[in-house]
Parts: sequence; structure tokens; C-alpha cells
Amino acid sequence: MSHKQRRRYSDKISWFRTILLIGVSLVLLFCIFTAYRQIDAQDNSHSPSGTNEPIGNLLLVKSNPNLCGEILDYDYFHVNFNAEAHIPNWVCWELTAAETSGEEERGNFQTDERVKGCANSKDYTKSGYDRGHMVPAADMKWSDDAMNSCFYMTNICPQSHSLNSGSWKKLEEKCRLWAQVDSAIVIVCGPIFEPKPDEYIGQNQVAVPKAFFKVICSPYSKPPRGIGFIMPNGKVAGGLQKAAATIDEVEAASGHDFFYELPDSIENAIESECRFHYWSTLKPQ
Repeated sequence: MSHKQRRRYSDKISWFRTILLIGVSLVLLFCIFTAYRQIDAQDNSHSPSGTNEPIGNLLLVKSNPNLCGEILDYDYFHVNFNAEAHIPNWVCWELTAAETSGEEERGNFQTDERVKGCANSKDYTKSGYDRGHMVPAADMKWSDDAMNSCFYMTNICPQSHSLNSGSWKKLEEKCRLWAQVDSAIVIVCGPIFEPKPDEYIGQNQVAVPKAFFKVICSPYSKPPRGIGFIMPNGKVAGGLQKAAATIDEVEAASGHDFFYELPDSIENAIESECRFHYWSTLKPQ
């Protein structure tokens, strides 16, 4: 074989090796890309845009065993309703970033005729108390049906005007901001029955709570975080900072067990912290 022939043969081998190397590299890149897509899909299945059941349906509450209650599964939130007191023991819902805006107008208060013990809006008339939403109307303005649902009296408690239009309203606004920051949060709120109510209003004798609680879990933040609040049914001296508490403290005051389906390591971490200054500085990106 001549020198020129050997060179041509060597060039062919080099080209073959180059093509083979490129082919192997493409196959490896395809495998890596496919594996990444599978991992990303698994992660997204637990996100607000995934196809799994909303986390708000998974992190339910173990109610205070001393309180009677009926679970009402509305399409957009869950209620544990106390027919004897004519108010909810607690209300639980998931609030996503997309649900913090909308243009639906406020609904009209209505009795849920399907629910035994549901109060009438007239029970609150001239009582000195507001019809205080647990799930706020502003969290439901993204849907006409959601808005109408939150005006059922099963979602309402007697609240002093100073609380309803003051610290309680400010906390509702903060929750919408936190949902925008973390893509979604889970909220549980309701009255505190201990000590027992000593005031009742209206023909149905609706119980007037002396205090209210709200707990917030941010399951998609890294790491997950939580915070609680306890407010008297009146002016809140010191505002949100003074009312801030650990979720453990809210559990002790309310008798409920929150977020019990979370892994113990996460549940224990989020329920023992009260980092109000951290939460208060969170802002949308």
C-alpha cells in the first residue's frame, strides 16, 4: 500500500471515529435530557400546576374532640361546622398565586339550607358584630362560583368591627402576598372556644367567640415554613406582630391538630417556629 493510500485509509478511520463519538455524545445527551424531564415531571406533580389532588385536601385538621362538628366539602374550601354554636370550628383552604387576583364582585350572605344549624344573615342584624368571613371574599374573587360559596353563613363568625376591618383584614392581605411569593399556601382559621362563649346573638343564638386563630403553612417554600396568629375579638393591641404565635401555640389554644399528614420532621419544624420578621419582609419576586 502506497503512502497516499495509507493516508486516505487513516483519514477514513479518523472520520469514522469522529462520527461515532458524535453519535455516542448525542445518545448520552438524549438520555440525560429524558431523565431530567422525568425528574422535573415528578417535582411538578406536587406543585400547584400539577395534576395531583390539591395539597389543601391533603393537609386536613384533626378537630378538638370536645367540639361537635360536621365536615362540609365545598368545591373551594373545607368547613368543620358546629351546629350547636352555628359557626364553623375551622375552615381550611389552599390559596394559589393565581387566585389572589380577579374581578368578581362580592356576593350576598345566604343560609346553606342543606346544613343543620346554619345561621341566618338576619341573626347579625343590629347585633353589634360584623359577618366575619373565615375564607375572605378577596381570596375568591377569581371565580363567581367561589365568591358565592364563601358567602354561605357556614363560613361566617360574629366579629367585632375593629377586628374585622383591622388586624384580621391586614392578615388576609398578607396571606395573599405570601401566596404570590411561594406559589401557594394552605390556611386554616376559625374561632377559639375556650373559654366558652358567654354571648349569643340573633334568633338562632349564634355564639360569639372571644378570640380567633389563623395558621399558615407554605409547603412549597424551601424549606417549608409555617406561622400562626391568635387575635382577641376586638382591637388587637400591637397588631400582627403581637398576635403572631407558633402553630404549636395555636394548637394548644384551639385544641385542633394542624397539618398532621405532613412528615413529622417537616411538621415539627414548621409548627415550632414563629419568625414573624421573616414573614413580614417577604415580597413577590
